[in-house]
Amino acid sequence: QVQLVESGGGLVQPGGSLRLSCAASGFTFSTYSMSWYRQAPGKVRELVARITGAGGRTNYLDSVKGRFTISRDNGKNTVYLQMNSLKPEGSAVYYCYAESISWYWGQGTQVTVSS
Repeated sequence: QVQLVESGGGLVQPGGSLRLSCAASGFTFSTYSMSWYRQAPGKVRELVARITGAGGRTNYLDSVKGRFTISRDNGKNTVYLQMNSLKPEGSAVYYCYAESISWYWGQGTQVTVSS
C-alpha cells in the first residue's frame, strides 16, 4: 500500500522557518521524482519544488528561489522542504507528490504564515 505522509506544518510568523517532511512507503522511492506542491484557498495547486530520484537536479517556483530548499534521503524514503524567510502569501496546504511510471499524492499539511 502506497503512503505519503507529510508532517512539519503549522503556524509561523512572517520571516520564520519551517521544515516539512514527507515519509514514503509502498514503492521504490529512489526511482521516483519527488515534488512539493501547495494550494491556497481559491487558487490552483502550484509546483513549489521538485527533486529527481537521485537528488542530482532540483527546480523551484521563482518566488521561493533562494528561500526554500528541497532535499531527499533515499535511505529513509523521505523528502524534505526547508522553508526560510516565510511570507504570508506562502500560507497554503502543502502536498507531497511522487512521480515515475505511477504517481501519488500525500494528504497535505497546513502552513500558515501570520503574525
